[in-house]
Amino acid sequence: MLNDNLNIKDSSYLDRLINEQEAAEFLGYTIRALQNWRVRGGGPRFVKVSGRSIRYRRRQLIEWADSKMVSHTSEVA
Repeated sequence: MLNDNLNIKDSSYLDRLINEQEAAEFLGYTIRALQNWRVRGGGPRFVKVSGRSIRYRRRQLIEWADSKMVSHTSEVA
């Protein structure tokens, strides 16, 4: 998917830690959606830098989105 359009030189772009605002924009969701997924589970993997500091890697965001791909509506992601 998006991963196919990036080459090996972009590894720093994919692995750099980004804040939840950047992650939400990257995925096209709200910050609240990311927060809910962190509490309830089912969302992308994240890094808990401290008690109140959460970061994401674009690589994990892409992998999570790719894992949600389905070919029809009755298929479970």
